[in-house]
Amino acid sequence: MDSRHPIRPLLAHAIGFAMLFGAAAFAGELAPQTSESGGIMISVKPVDVSAAAGHWSFKVSLDSVKQDLKDDLMHTAYLVNRGAKKNEVPVAWKGDAAGGRHREGVLGFNAMTPPPTAIELRIQRVGEKAPRLFRWDLDCPCNDPKMHPS
Repeated sequence: MDSRHPIRPLLAHAIGFAMLFGAAAFAGELAPQTSESGGIMISVKPVDVSAAAGHWSFKVSLDSVKQDLKDDLMHTAYLVNRGAKKNEVPVAWKGDAAGGRHREGVLGFNAMTPPPTAIELRIQRVGEKAPRLFRWDLDCPCNDPKMHPS
């Protein structure tokens, strides 16, 4: 071991790990993302989007100070699957029913195979021109919440 450059072995191991496990290497714990528009805030955090998972899940919360949240996320949310050139629709919602000013739950999808290098979740709310966009690059350690202390 070269004592003048002790970081080299660590760096070599990190690069090897990323090459061995590919895009899923940094998918273990991804940072939550939030979108606010028109007085409605949507927060999304991937719960499990690992390559080993057969089912991907996302914790979703919606908050409003003005109106009831009647969104049916089973019909308004989808994952963009660029490899297959189609959108993946949810297979499960375990959470609060439509209505009220605060809702939260877990939105589930079948895992994409092969695993993509990025995950893009979109939620198209009724009355909004563009969908809310939540994107995580799976091959980037920049998504690690430990790198962004609050």
